[in-house]
Amino acid sequence: MSAEVVWEGKYIKAVKDGTWEYVSRARGIQAAVILAVEDGHVLLVEQYRVPLGRRCLELPAGLVGDEEAGESVEASAARELEEETGYRPARIEPLGFFHSSPGMVSEGFMLVRATGLERFTDGGGVEGENITVVRVPVAEIANVVAAKRAEGVAIDVKMLLLLGAGMLAG
Repeated sequence: MSAEVVWEGKYIKAVKDGTWEYVSRARGIQAAVILAVEDGHVLLVEQYRVPLGRRCLELPAGLVGDEEAGESVEASAARELEEETGYRPARIEPLGFFHSSPGMVSEGFMLVRATGLERFTDGGGVEGENITVVRVPVAEIANVVAAKRAEGVAIDVKMLLLLGAGMLAG
C-alpha cells in the first residue's frame, strides 16, 4: 500500500501505511545527536519535554535543515552543541545513523562525536528552552542517571549508549 499523510505540521507529520500509523519528520529534516566527550567528562543536557510533561536528561541534539536548507550534519551539530551547552568543538566525527523507536517513528539520527571542546558561553539553548548543562565524569554516569531518575527526571533512550557497558557487566 502507499503511505498517506494524515496530518502535517511544521516539523512532523502523521502517516498511515496500511495498518501502520507512525510519525515522520516533515520537509526532509534530520536530527544530529552529539556525544561530547573530553578529559574524562561527557556533556549532557536537561530540559523540559512537553510530550513527557517533565524534564529529561539527554545527550545534546538538534535538527539538521530546520533553519538552513543544505546545512551539513557536522555544521548543525557544532552549532547546536554551542547553543545548548556553550561548548564549541574543534572536531565533529560522524559515528553512524540510528533509529530510536522504529515501531512508532520513521525518524533516525546521526550520532556524532565532538572533541576539542572549548567553552565560550553558559549555553542554555535558545529563548524558552531553559536547558541545564550537566558535565559528568564518565565514571559517574550511572550514579548521575540514578539520581536524576530518583528526582523524577525522564531519561532519554540514547543515554543507554553511556550506560551500556555497566549494564552488560551486571
